[in-house]
Amino acid sequence: MRADLDIIQDWIPAGSRVLDLGCGNGELLAWLRDHKQVSGYGLEIDPDNITACVEKGVNVIEQNLDLGLGNFASDSFDMVVMTQALQAVHYPDLLMKEMLRVGRECIITFPNFGHWRCRWYLASKGRMPVSEFLPYTWYNTPNIHFCTFEDFERLCRERGASVLERLAVDRDHKHGWGSRLWPNLLGEIGIYRVTGPGRQPVSPLEETP
Repeated sequence: MRADLDIIQDWIPAGSRVLDLGCGNGELLAWLRDHKQVSGYGLEIDPDNITACVEKGVNVIEQNLDLGLGNFASDSFDMVVMTQALQAVHYPDLLMKEMLRVGRECIITFPNFGHWRCRWYLASKGRMPVSEFLPYTWYNTPNIHFCTFEDFERLCRERGASVLERLAVDRDHKHGWGSRLWPNLLGEIGIYRVTGPGRQPVSPLEETP
C-alpha cells in the first residue's frame, strides 16, 4: 500500500463508515475492508480507476468533486478521506465544509508549497517550481490551489474546525525531527486529521453500529 495511505489507515478505527474522495484505484478502501472491516464508498472520475475499484469489489461512484457532496446526508460517515486532491479542486474551502458536514472526522493530505525547496526555486529562478514531486509546469498542472500548512490551518480556524492530529512528512513520508520543529519549512506533505465544530472525535475503541 502507498506510504501515505499506510499512515492514514492507522487513524481510521475498525468498523468505521468511510467516504474516500478521489479514491483512485480503491487501494485504501479495499485494504480497510479486508483488514479493519470498514464499509464505505469511493468517489472517482477517472474511468480506469473506476474499473480498478470495481475489480477490487470497492463501492465506487463516478462523481466530480467540484460538484460537492449534496448527494450525501449529514453525518453519513465516520471518516471522510481526501488524499492529494485539495489543491486540484476549484473550491477547496466549500468542499472542506461539505466534508465536515457529511463526516465526523476528515483526513486530508496535500503538498506544502511553503517547503524550502519551493521557496528557493522561486527565489533563485523566478519561476514556478518544477520537481520530481511537482512535475508539472504552470500551464498544464492539475494543481490550481497551492497552499502552505499555515494557509490550511487558517482555513480550519475560519471554518471552526479543530486539528486533531498533524504530520508533516518528506517525499518519502518520513516524519523527522526537522519537520517536527519547522513543519511549514521542512515538511513536503501535510497529513491532517480534523473535525468540525461541536463534534466529538471518533474513538479508536468506539464500536460503530
